[in-house]
Amino acid sequence: MSRPLILVTNDDGIMSPGIRKLIKIMNSFGDVIVVAPDSPQSGKSHAITIEGGIKCTKVIIDDGPQIEYSCSGTPVDCVKLAVYKLLERKPDLCVSGINHGSNSSVNVIYSGTMAAAIEGYIEGVPSIGFSLLDFSKDADFSEVDNYIKYITTVVLNNFDNKNICLNVNIPKRLKNISIKGIKVCRQAYANWAEKYEEKIDENGVTTYWLTGEFINFDSGKDTDEWYLKNHFITIVPIQVDLTNHNNLPLLNKLILNEQIIN
Repeated sequence: MSRPLILVTNDDGIMSPGIRKLIKIMNSFGDVIVVAPDSPQSGKSHAITIEGGIKCTKVIIDDGPQIEYSCSGTPVDCVKLAVYKLLERKPDLCVSGINHGSNSSVNVIYSGTMAAAIEGYIEGVPSIGFSLLDFSKDADFSEVDNYIKYITTVVLNNFDNKNICLNVNIPKRLKNISIKGIKVCRQAYANWAEKYEEKIDENGVTTYWLTGEFINFDSGKDTDEWYLKNHFITIVPIQVDLTNHNNLPLLNKLILNEQIIN
């Protein structure tokens, strides 16, 4: 029986410690193809390149068995290029990460890491996005191996050729607190209160730098934010359908199925 074909990508760039760790873990599961951005692409969400071409170069970064491509495009470009051009067959699994920083709650909307996983899901590939709640370039990934292996095994063994996308967030390692376990849960209702720092250069041109504060409006104890704060790994299943099904009945009553006459 052939080994699974696993596509690995991210949004922090092909040289980031997170993806290097993920590549090593995935090599134990199957044949790994890496198609990742050549530079950081955080916050790109589901952006794609439509003006100009995408440069993609085969590279050797370490002595692992994986095949790697460095791509000038976005994380979603990387997945599309892999599926439609670089791979001889559709991958059995798409994994994205390990992101340096949280992609819980509303962050999933802005995340290039999760956009790549969602693109895999759109292409019919079981997909997982992994994130560690540590924004440091020297983030400590020493606790993640067994948990990532366990979650990957569950998906490979139970969701072959099934549409699934998981948003996995892992708490930052703390000295005296170990990870307590894994929780499958819902996304917390939260938002960013955006702020812009204004700076004027020597030519009088104003530049605005985005900052902000994360605000959790959700008091529930069944959310990703609550479990992460209590040092659990969270798994939130993601879907592409953005239809607000709760609003459909009322809108169907309000919007008459008749031609509007001016």
